[in-house]
Amino acid sequence: MFALPTLNFTVSQVAAVCETLEESGDIERLARFLWSLPVAHPNINELNKNEAVLRARAIVSYHSGNFREMYSILEHHKFTKDSHGKLQAMWLEAHYQEAEKLRGRPLGPVDKYRVRKKFPLPRTIWDGEQKTHCFKERTRSLLREWYLQDPYPNPTKKRELAQATGLTPTQVGNWFKNRRQRDRAAAAKNRSVIYCIKISFKILIIKQTT
Repeated sequence: MFALPTLNFTVSQVAAVCETLEESGDIERLARFLWSLPVAHPNINELNKNEAVLRARAIVSYHSGNFREMYSILEHHKFTKDSHGKLQAMWLEAHYQEAEKLRGRPLGPVDKYRVRKKFPLPRTIWDGEQKTHCFKERTRSLLREWYLQDPYPNPTKKRELAQATGLTPTQVGNWFKNRRQRDRAAAAKNRSVIYCIKISFKILIIKQTT
């Protein structure tokens, strides 16, 4: 593979190449391109502040398992909202992987919640807004996990769950209330079905003995 004449690339051209390689999913080529950039680039300061370049460096660091470098990039540079989704996913997944390696087992929903609480998203990749308009599967899974442990969470647990799921404490409380109502209704229905089966069985026995 021939060497790219990166010394003559402008910052916008470097950024465009980074974005193209990122979109193609070719992380290996993206890494080689970043490594080919000269330390003495004429616009090195501007290059080191360019979002596309910083995002590319973070992606390469993540895929190479160099989480320390990735964390540093994400924590010390402000990214626009368009980059948040991908960078948030990398931040969380890196911490999950480190926790799994440390514990020697896969993480469950509660484990992941604790990891997220211990390593919250930095404001550089999060605008601070809570997403309360929908319940994603991960949110429902976490709520169900906590419900099995305690169907009547106290205010402190509701606040913790609200922080973990992006819901409000009121929404968490309503979810638990509705889940308890559904469980009671299902239990009542089951009792009714069992009662009907018992009656039918008794009638059948009586008929057989007469």
